[in-house]
Amino acid sequence: MADGNDNPGSDRARFTAMTQGTQEDWLTIATHFREFSHGLPARVLTHLKLLEGDYGGFPVDRLEHSLQTATRAHRDGRDEAYVVTALLHDIGDTLGSFNHPEIAAAMLRPFVSEELHWIANNHGVFQGYYYFHYLGMDRDLRENYRGHPHFEACAEFCEKYDQSAFDPNYDSAPLSFFEPMVARVMARPINSIYAKVAENA
Repeated sequence: MADGNDNPGSDRARFTAMTQGTQEDWLTIATHFREFSHGLPARVLTHLKLLEGDYGGFPVDRLEHSLQTATRAHRDGRDEAYVVTALLHDIGDTLGSFNHPEIAAAMLRPFVSEELHWIANNHGVFQGYYYFHYLGMDRDLRENYRGHPHFEACAEFCEKYDQSAFDPNYDSAPLSFFEPMVARVMARPINSIYAKVAENA
């Protein structure tokens, strides 16, 4: 009987445990990784579209809120990384109902500055300033971060773009407008242990 590992495919590694891996195996895997990473922006946008039709009681659905947040940031002259952060800040709503900011922050971290990552990761607490007290919570939880270098930037994001992005009559740009921005921002990781693998992507 032939060994099941004899010819798993010329474009696949041959090991059954990483301890058996060779440089050839890992170069094969790296090639696949580079090719797969090219599709990341499209996969992210596909997931973002899951927010369409999900109102959760809000005046607009979660996709429109995302588009509106990003549109407001764009029209205010923010750079592409900021606008993409604004677009994706609530993408975690579908998988992280109790920690959606962390989901978005994890997705964005390889591609944005430390400040933008911090905004994405903490916007939930800062957004709470506008409504926590109506739900028996402490609206001033954000004060725990007072003095942090990115406190004001996060407060500004919520005030100018996030908390104001629930207007059913606002003329938001369509998702197609932002697709090239997402592709450009996610073209090259700047904060990832895997960045070197993607260098030749």
